[in-house]
Amino acid sequence: MYRTHTCGELRIADIDKTVTLSGWVQRVRNLGGMTFVDLRDRYGISQLVINNEADDKLSQDVRNLGREYVVQVTGKVAERSSKNNKIPTGDIEVMATDLKVLNTSDLPPFTIEDDTDGGEELRMKYRYLDLRRNPARKALELRHKMALEVRNYMDGEGFMEVETPVLMKSTPEGARDFVVPSRMNPGQFYALPQSPQVFKQLLMVAGYDRYFQIVKCFRDEDLRADRQPEFTQIDCEMSFVDQEDILNTFEGMTKHLFKSLRGVEMEGDFPRMPYADAMKYYGSDKPDIRFDMRFVDLTAAASGKGFKVFDDAGYIGAICAKGCATYSRKELDQLTDFVKRPQVGAQGLVYVKYNEDGSFKTSVDKFFSAGDFKAWVDRCGAKPGDLLLILAGSEKRTLTALCELRLEMGTRLGLRNKNKFAPLWVVDFPLLEWDDETARYYAMHHPFTSPKEEDFELLDSEPGNVRANAYDLVINGVEIGGGSIRIHNDELQQKMFKILGFTEEEAENQFGFLMNAFKYGAPPHGGVAFGFDRWVSLFAGLDSIREVIAFPKNNAGRDVMNDAPSAISDAQLNELRLELRKEAAKKAKEE
Repeated sequence: MYRTHTCGELRIADIDKTVTLSGWVQRVRNLGGMTFVDLRDRYGISQLVINNEADDKLSQDVRNLGREYVVQVTGKVAERSSKNNKIPTGDIEVMATDLKVLNTSDLPPFTIEDDTDGGEELRMKYRYLDLRRNPARKALELRHKMALEVRNYMDGEGFMEVETPVLMKSTPEGARDFVVPSRMNPGQFYALPQSPQVFKQLLMVAGYDRYFQIVKCFRDEDLRADRQPEFTQIDCEMSFVDQEDILNTFEGMTKHLFKSLRGVEMEGDFPRMPYADAMKYYGSDKPDIRFDMRFVDLTAAASGKGFKVFDDAGYIGAICAKGCATYSRKELDQLTDFVKRPQVGAQGLVYVKYNEDGSFKTSVDKFFSAGDFKAWVDRCGAKPGDLLLILAGSEKRTLTALCELRLEMGTRLGLRNKNKFAPLWVVDFPLLEWDDETARYYAMHHPFTSPKEEDFELLDSEPGNVRANAYDLVINGVEIGGGSIRIHNDELQQKMFKILGFTEEEAENQFGFLMNAFKYGAPPHGGVAFGFDRWVSLFAGLDSIREVIAFPKNNAGRDVMNDAPSAISDAQLNELRLELRKEAAKKAKEE
């Protein structure tokens, strides 16, 4: 037996027990007559005490210890004279009588402590060491508990977890597929699933009316903090339901997770916001409603006054920052620099200070009168002491820039508290989006999303105005998940394929197996998929999902720990009947 207790287990009640602990050496402190060792495992830290004068051999063994050595220690539990209230085991210590080194360790490339000196790239390269740190451990523990709570809730609601294939047919509509060559079928390829979409719909046809799965999904797309090439979804589908049934069911799951994992009781129904309002007032389909600061359209009120920037703009929008009329020129210049950043995209910023005495100080006072400014502040609901921040330009680009400015102001004013949660459902998305480059419509969600019934008649005449029977759950400006009611009628599905530009042959080739299944009594159905990694990072108060994934990829899609992706041998390529293009082969050899 390597241990009788873990390093986080011992308490005052264990005093005078002889125990054996095993773990990693966190640090060693030699104070002359006594040496103290912090021994760490997954469960916590216990302090070991070695009397240097009482046992020469033990004292020498301790002197030879280094950070991250793996050791086994036997000793008697004693009460600490100088207690440490920062750790659960801080009332006790173990008076060591025997120590055995189970394995030595090289000096780690960074300190394995909560506040480490290792940057993200270094920590990801040595992720197996990074995972020894408390923040990483807590993130994975939270992930584990969340998976248990999801399964408990779903089982209680009558859902069955069903595994679906990882090797499937490529259906390149949406993000790029990761493809896998088939050795047994030369020249043909599997795809890794972007989601189990077609399989969960087939399960509905099969009569499994409440399906869910915590499932790995894959998308070959550009990465960012909340996106990985492989990620985990809580995937769900239900039969004989409408949108209201689905929203109520998963609003219930959301409340259950908040209560069981964060101790947060969410009262009442989640607000619902049409997509059109989300874009109009927040410039985003995932608005952060922890704070107000909604957009106000000043286009009619501010144009036509001789200020060219406004007169030439398709849209003039403002936000009101409460109590910010005292902002200095330096602070306003910082905001101007912020909106001019390429990722924000505005040409400049106009401000109006509504001073406490009722006067105005602005960057455009020579073009407008005090009456004009009064009309603007009234329209924005501003009070003396407030600050208007105004952007102008094309409507789409300005809404996007104003969204970024609003979030920046929310952060500066401390309005984006990570311990405050503001959920909402965004509903009534457009069914289709037009792409000028390819001159065709694309499904905003996927080709199986049902239009809203009241918009069916617009499919032939105004397809761009058709709303989808779709919904997203948004919490604190993060899209946690989304879904839709599906098309289960063959005639409507064929019409949808036609609008999306599929020929009959293309539709048959990509989705024929699903359409064939629908001929055998497909029930009305719909579903939702939640980003499991995003859920965990939200609950953990982290900005990046990489921190809640055991072995993540970096922004280039590489696993810097095991150096993947990598070239494969010529023998493997030959077996798969594959040949690399010359430039690809040259690059692979160079790397």
